[in-house]
Amino acid sequence: MNARVLGRNGPTVSAIGLGCMGMSDLYGPADHSESIATLHAAIEAGVTLLDTGDFYGMGHNERLIREALSALPPSRRDAAHISVKFGAMRDPAGGWNGYDARPKAVRNFVAYSLQRLGVDHIDIYRPARLDPDVPIEDTVGAIADLVKAGYVRHIGLSELGADSIRRAASVHPISDLQIEYSLISRGIEDEILPTCRSLGIGITAYGVLSRGLISGHWQAGARQRDFRAISPRFQGDNVSHNLALVEALRNVAVRKGVTVAQLAIAWVAAQGLDVVPLVGARTRQRLDEALGSVDRQLTDDDLVEIEQAIPRDAAAGERYASALLAELDSEKRAAGH
Repeated sequence: MNARVLGRNGPTVSAIGLGCMGMSDLYGPADHSESIATLHAAIEAGVTLLDTGDFYGMGHNERLIREALSALPPSRRDAAHISVKFGAMRDPAGGWNGYDARPKAVRNFVAYSLQRLGVDHIDIYRPARLDPDVPIEDTVGAIADLVKAGYVRHIGLSELGADSIRRAASVHPISDLQIEYSLISRGIEDEILPTCRSLGIGITAYGVLSRGLISGHWQAGARQRDFRAISPRFQGDNVSHNLALVEALRNVAVRKGVTVAQLAIAWVAAQGLDVVPLVGARTRQRLDEALGSVDRQLTDDDLVEIEQAIPRDAAAGERYASALLAELDSEKRAAGH
């Protein structure tokens, strides 16, 4: 497994990371045994970056990672870098109730995550979203205190706009920004990505397959029984338009001897050595396919051909429903705020 460094001050991690959310939340029921087996297979393959959130399944995802790691020999267990998002508020029915990133909340959240994960420190700790009621400097300052105390190794960010990123970085070095980045979600290229690069901040890219839409496996007419049921890109005429783009990408993939998913992941990885794709594989089969992208070196001609198949801004529909999009600091400029 190749390695990449997350930013100027971050850890060295595998060139591809595993996003663990779907094993606990938002994408329908997951098989517990298969989830554990997938985590083990990822680590055995050299994947060292495991991404989770304390609100994924209201703590279930952290406990799942703990169970998987505890069954491994110390050398494998210690090689894992765990990235944790915090701050999202849930209710007993699984609903969402905003964000809390006050300094005292930060200290509370990290205490519970350390316990659930069974670790004495978290490798990368990040607020899931900007809390509109709390200056980002206060939130990052609270995490910086945890770094000094040894409970956190590195500070990350998630879905922040360029101004907030600069403000956060003025308080403490930032390892990486976690944000959606794919062939059909390229908004970060305008301002956010250049800002991160100027500050020495890496990118951990989630949604590289746009929640399965550009994986090559999504079928027209498929019923959404999960988070995708409210995703604009999976609705009505939008999904037909987007799947036509996928077919254009499939033509390129066939000529290259790879799958659609492998080509889409490889495109994200080719955007820079400071970009680490996160794949949300819930099964060993999907993990194996994703890992097949790691050694795919794309030439400049390949990139041109891929981007001709799916030009920037060609997708129909926003990446989130409007209510969720309004919560993203990263989208403020696009929304005209």
